[in-house]
Amino acid sequence: MCQTGRCGKSLHCKATGKTPATFAEFTLSTPDFYDVSLVDGFNLPISVKAIHGKGDCSSAGCIGDLRASCPKELAVRANDQIVGCRSACQVFKTDQYCCRGNYGNAATCQPTFYSKKFKEVCPAAYTYAYDDPSSIFTCSGPDYIITFCSSK
Repeated sequence: MCQTGRCGKSLHCKATGKTPATFAEFTLSTPDFYDVSLVDGFNLPISVKAIHGKGDCSSAGCIGDLRASCPKELAVRANDQIVGCRSACQVFKTDQYCCRGNYGNAATCQPTFYSKKFKEVCPAAYTYAYDDPSSIFTCSGPDYIITFCSSK
């Protein structure tokens, strides 16, 4: 049983498991689009490395451990340890943090204090809904190496 990221009794999650959860997203096409998202929070480091592909096949992800620097208002604790870091949207539920309503487009949804803190540790991961320029990668015909790692 996982404290975060679990899918209940299902082996396969439909979109993402219990938040907070770090997740990798793929659109397999020509070219492929891929990213690692912290929009639903963070529970473990993950990286996606595209190999043997053509184009800008950069690595995506978060190899840092946000649990160590998670602001206390976002922290999820279990057994006196931080096991995850929730998104500001999940905690505060405002249009600004959730990029909805008047903030529901790339012009008005800008990085917040919290997404900037996430980006400091994880520069190659999505930290808010419109974080495309530094967070989504494309590559044609690659193989992928997905690495889950943790310092704990």
